[in-house]
Amino acid sequence: MSVYDIGRVCVKTTGREAGKYCIVVDIIDKNYILIDGLNVRRRRANYKHLEPITESIEIKKGASHTDIEAAIKKAKLDKKLKEIVSIPTK
Repeated sequence: MSVYDIGRVCVKTTGREAGKYCIVVDIIDKNYILIDGLNVRRRRANYKHLEPITESIEIKKGASHTDIEAAIKKAKLDKKLKEIVSIPTK
C-alpha cells in the first residue's frame, strides 16, 4: 500500500499547475503517476512533484474525467478542489 493510491487527492507543487489539487488516476511506474482533476489536465506527473493530502475519493483505475468529476461531487470535495493552495518558495 502506497501513499499515492488510486483516488488519493494531491497538490501539485511544481509546474504551471502548482498549488492546484489533483486526483491520482493510475500508477504508471516507480516514478510517474497519471493525474486528473477539476483544474488540472489529465497528464503524467512525477510523484516528486505532488504532495498527498488526507482526502481520497472512490474511483477505479484509469477512470474517465467524467467519472472523476462525479466522484468528486459525491464526496463533496468540489469546492476544495477548485481552490488554489499557496506553495511556499524555498
